[in-house]
Amino acid sequence: MPKVCFIEKNGSEVIVEVPVGFSILDAARQNNIKLDGPCGGNLVCGLCNIIVGEKFYDKLPAPSEDEEDMLDLVPNCCKTSRLSCQIKMTDALDGIKIKL
Repeated sequence: MPKVCFIEKNGSEVIVEVPVGFSILDAARQNNIKLDGPCGGNLVCGLCNIIVGEKFYDKLPAPSEDEEDMLDLVPNCCKTSRLSCQIKMTDALDGIKIKL
């Protein structure tokens, strides 16, 4: 099963196994990692934004226009910011680093 490394705000790392097809947001919730997402992945809040490690950013599918629009509303976005509800885990993402 592929693994995700969550980097918390204090710098500590939590590595969890994630079933293929689960979203990063779902993985965080199942592992008690604090990541907001009150809209349940419906692209209406933008609170589940994360920073994806550059090594893996190019392995992700391009964000949809709706995701890009939502990210435009999120303060402090950077070039590798994404919404965790929109990233589905694949074997190719094994070892991905996610900064909360």
